[in-house]
Amino acid sequence: MKKSSFFVLVTVMSLALIGAISVQGYWIKQSITLKEDQFNNAVSDVLIETSQKIAQREVSDYYEEFLKLKDSVGNPDKAHYKNFFFFDKDLNTNETTFYAHEILEQDYSVANKMFDNGFGRDSSLIRAYVSERTKMVYREDFGIDGKRTTITPITKLAISGKLTEYDRVILEDVLKERARLVPIHERISVQELVLALDRAFELRGIDIDYEFGVYSNQLPTKIKSSGFEYSSVNPYKVPLFTDNEGNSDFSLHVTFPQKSTFLWRSILGTAVLSGVFSLLILLVFVSAIYQWIKQKKLSEIKSDFINNMTHEFKTPIATINLAVEALRNPKIAGDAEKFARYTQMIKEENKRMNEQVENVLQISKLDKNQLDLIRQEVDFHDVIEDAIAAVSLILDNSGGYIHTHLSANPSVVSVSEMHMTNVVVNILENAVKYSGESPKIDVYTQNKGGKLLISIKDQGPGMSKQVLKQIFEKFYREPTGDIHNIKGHGLGLAYVKKIVELHKGQVYAESEKGKGSTFHVELPLN
Repeated sequence: MKKSSFFVLVTVMSLALIGAISVQGYWIKQSITLKEDQFNNAVSDVLIETSQKIAQREVSDYYEEFLKLKDSVGNPDKAHYKNFFFFDKDLNTNETTFYAHEILEQDYSVANKMFDNGFGRDSSLIRAYVSERTKMVYREDFGIDGKRTTITPITKLAISGKLTEYDRVILEDVLKERARLVPIHERISVQELVLALDRAFELRGIDIDYEFGVYSNQLPTKIKSSGFEYSSVNPYKVPLFTDNEGNSDFSLHVTFPQKSTFLWRSILGTAVLSGVFSLLILLVFVSAIYQWIKQKKLSEIKSDFINNMTHEFKTPIATINLAVEALRNPKIAGDAEKFARYTQMIKEENKRMNEQVENVLQISKLDKNQLDLIRQEVDFHDVIEDAIAAVSLILDNSGGYIHTHLSANPSVVSVSEMHMTNVVVNILENAVKYSGESPKIDVYTQNKGGKLLISIKDQGPGMSKQVLKQIFEKFYREPTGDIHNIKGHGLGLAYVKKIVELHKGQVYAESEKGKGSTFHVELPLN
């Protein structure tokens, strides 16, 4: 896939992912808004219902008292009514305030064009009867004989002793007026409000803590819950004890300290599932991009490996061809010294190619877990000496050196001697390759926490932190400007890491640009 096509694909997939997440976020926001609207409506219904029930309870209490009065005394007299109804008597003026209804008769003259009455009149008389609540003030006057000269409404009600359905309505309204003069704490209790609100909220599935308070003309009263705090901004309130005109001096306020938590909890399950699915989509997307980049990088590394392997084989093949052509020359064939030199060259180049193939095969076996490790107890100092001997020819040609500082005691480990020798050789060859002219290498051994620690330090150019993270990856080679200036195919350190791990050890490197590199191998002691 071309780079431009990949960029377009990633952009489209990113926009699609952002769009999907945005839609889910919008849905969650709308769900919260809907839940809040439903919550607000339910709370409003509860408050209205509670207010109505409390008002009905108050009227019912008074009405039951009135019925009990009638049942006990028959037709109540004036004294009984005075004990039941509220009337305010001013002793200084002999004025009594009484709350009652009166029937008003009103006549209206309506044009005949609205009615076809057949009497030929210009207008018709319409009579209406209107019930109107009034507050009446009576002055009780007494004559010389001490007898009252004015008949009050209470006296009239006592005389009739009857209570029709209409009278009951009138009575309820009178009771409301009477109750307005009673202190709020005598009309309602905290316990009553708690029971009423709890029952109403439970029926509507509102399982959340709340606080409430009753206000009188916007001033707080002592009818409130323990945790209620006054707030001038409270969306949940309802008037209490309204009159027939809908006016009231009291209002019930309710607050929900954990409202937001309750609303989120109501959609938590769906929101969590939505978030999980979005996260899965995001992870799959990121993983796909990562794998594509990794595969692209691996493809480049493999291409680099093939190029390097081709280069590694071309040189010995060309050398062998030249040596064979030389041997076919009769003059060379007659020269024993030249003949031996050319045959030795063919042998060395053939060995070199065989080593390259063997390295590839070893890595392949490691990947397939087909490598058999025959372990034996060996002194690792001997392994180091054998590895140094294997790279001595390279050092002799470059004018460098390898110094050993073998202070570990004990140094015996159970390993595959052949593979461990290859491990040390690979690290040493790597140090020689990247050290330039006259490589200077030091090898250290010491005991550390029940393990044998082998450290191989060079004075080469060092590595960056980014390179350090990748040097043990298969096919990886540090870029140096010219792909072929450093021979190799990126398999040596990958082989080292795999072999060490199979021996229950670990390998790591420390390096800094311009200050050389140090490779550490830790192996468990016997």
